[in-house]
Amino acid sequence: MNRIIFLLEEPSMKYLLEGLLPRLNPGLNFLCITHEGKQDLEKSIPRKLRGWREPGVRFVIIRDNDRSDCHKLKDRLVGLCKKGGREDALVRIACQELEAWYLGEPDALADAFGNDRLRDIGSKALFRIPDEVGNPFDEIKKLVPEFQKVTGARRMAKELTRDRNKSCSFQVFLQGIDRMNEVLQSTMEDEAK
Repeated sequence: MNRIIFLLEEPSMKYLLEGLLPRLNPGLNFLCITHEGKQDLEKSIPRKLRGWREPGVRFVIIRDNDRSDCHKLKDRLVGLCKKGGREDALVRIACQELEAWYLGEPDALADAFGNDRLRDIGSKALFRIPDEVGNPFDEIKKLVPEFQKVTGARRMAKELTRDRNKSCSFQVFLQGIDRMNEVLQSTMEDEAK
């Protein structure tokens, strides 16, 4: 069975992907596996990649950048994938945190939380480049005091789009999933012949 296995740092990303991906990539077969933070995720990568025996599986690792050097972090995660024998795994970094993806689309944030004043935040200097916001979670908490990671992810999963989102890391993530999905579809077509 062809499918994508997402290895994730935390549950909020799982809830976002489970609501978002079926809308943006109908028919995508995937499974989300959460971890208890970045250290737990990184410890488990080689073991899970090496131990997973299901044919037709591709892996995607997603981790928050958390103000570290993005290139060094990605290199380290790619190294863990190689150690696990899966050089074909896709590594994606949410810069700086998952919540930057939400700040990348103020209209989605406004719709998700029923607050029209959020529509204009993209014009403020702090939010113009969402991936450069130092602590996106804290900034959203200031804007939406009732914001919680899991419920926020569920709400935002219903609202985020490809076309309006200004987070570069979100767009790079979607492009990687699209390419991986094309490979999986092509493989399924070849197997059907």
